[in-house]
Amino acid sequence: MFADFNFNEFMVKLALSIVPFMFAVTIHEVMHGYAAYKLGDNTAKNAGRLTLNPIAHIDPVGLLVLVLTRMIGWAKPVPVNYNNLRHKYGVAIVSVAGPLANFVTAFLSAVILKLLTMTFYYIPSAIVEPLFLMTLYSITINLALCIFNLLPIMPMDGARIIWNFLPREQAIKYEETEKYYFIIILILIFTSVLHYIISPIISFVAGVFGMILNFDISGYIR
Repeated sequence: MFADFNFNEFMVKLALSIVPFMFAVTIHEVMHGYAAYKLGDNTAKNAGRLTLNPIAHIDPVGLLVLVLTRMIGWAKPVPVNYNNLRHKYGVAIVSVAGPLANFVTAFLSAVILKLLTMTFYYIPSAIVEPLFLMTLYSITINLALCIFNLLPIMPMDGARIIWNFLPREQAIKYEETEKYYFIIILILIFTSVLHYIISPIISFVAGVFGMILNFDISGYIR
């Protein structure tokens, strides 16, 4: 089972993915808090969570899941008081802000990746190759977080968006499913179902990025 496992290669990949992961989860949570702040809720701001300092956001368990899956993880959720939001669909707006931030970051990372491929002949490989891998991981991790958080499982962002558009009775029943969250996520992870959901979407979106940028990103995504 572990015959093909290369510990040194694993550690290098893990080290290079830590920075993109920390930025991805940080920008995700900050944008949740910032959207809530713009809609009238100061909870995240008062808790000191509108900061790009990853220490304020990192969740050890979410980081461990990144180590295990090498694709997804999570940060400490930004506190939001939905009762303070000054918009009928404030919950949906706040919820979509995080995944949208990850999507935009993934696209900007794709732009940087293309620029890096143009520097291979001018910058020493010892410098450009780690940057290239980190940027590639940034694309993968940000897209994975975007897709993962849009799954319709309470209390994830995708579920909150749906919840905001449901009639009151259905919304209450939907919210009650939150108690099964960890069980569902564990099943999805350990049965590899999550991988089969996320990976094809990542490849598809990377292909779209490639068409926009006239750059074959899909060839690097594995």
